[in-house]
Amino acid sequence: MIIDAHAHIMTAVKGMTADGPTRSLSWGQVRWGEETIQLLPPFCETTAFPAEALLAQMDWAGVERAVLLQGPFYGEANAYVASAVERFPDRFMGAFAPDPLAPDVRQVYEKCVEEYGLRILKFELTEPTGLTGLHPDLRLDAPEQGWIFEAAEKDGLVVTLDLGKIGSRAYQTEAVAALAERHPNLTFVIAHLAQPPIGEGEDDNVELNDKWSEQILLGRRRNVYFDLSALPAYAADFDEYPYAAARMYIKRAVDLIGAEKIMWGADAPGLLTSGSYRQLLNYVRLHCDFLSEAELADVLGLNALRVYWRATPHPPAPSPAN
Repeated sequence: MIIDAHAHIMTAVKGMTADGPTRSLSWGQVRWGEETIQLLPPFCETTAFPAEALLAQMDWAGVERAVLLQGPFYGEANAYVASAVERFPDRFMGAFAPDPLAPDVRQVYEKCVEEYGLRILKFELTEPTGLTGLHPDLRLDAPEQGWIFEAAEKDGLVVTLDLGKIGSRAYQTEAVAALAERHPNLTFVIAHLAQPPIGEGEDDNVELNDKWSEQILLGRRRNVYFDLSALPAYAADFDEYPYAAARMYIKRAVDLIGAEKIMWGADAPGLLTSGSYRQLLNYVRLHCDFLSEAELADVLGLNALRVYWRATPHPPAPSPAN
């Protein structure tokens, strides 16, 4: 079984970032503040990526299921994600991505969990496209955010985190460690393999690699996992398939925490400018030769099945001794 643990769908880009609003144009282009960027390949006059487009990519590549995530850049799509899960329940698991400082955040949480049935809480903290760009002082472990993690643990949700670039305000390794300790029955997934310094002179910059390793080592905790999404896009120059630098960091992570804590994800549609959907799968499926057959099966799908579909739930944490 192959599962894409990190994908997005949208009928149009309509989000908000620190640099201004994002809006769909045409032929894969998006207006981002005062700039125009090529977000998607120019394969369709309308810059959109609906559920059916993702399903077509998945069927072409032999991917059975996908996790539908959200973020401020694409714009809120809670109802649309919920409808996709309802229409294709055997293919999709859906997330919502609330602004924890919004005045209606509790109502949004309740509607997404109780009415829409979404089972993943996504926080994208990145400065360019996420919450720390909109709220520079935001801390995941701040007391005012405590209720949402308590509720997520009680409701059996998975919390997926995009912690941005090493050294940024979003890269809150200590906060995640504190939350994972405080909520032992809440599962955390850190996206983008903790965003390794692929384009930052990885062999020479000891400090960046040390900070990356520190975040990866959170995976030694029972309730912390990582996905592999977006790695090919982090190279300073265009990193030709099969993305040697990305594979090097996957091997480093496997050596540190084991393949059982890592899930493949494509980060479509945004990564489709770095490679085709099949290439974004095959650089792991065909070229990570350091993985055993069993490890590859875990990374490509079984880990996501356990984490997001709870095929084999974690045993409850032991009660503290009296």
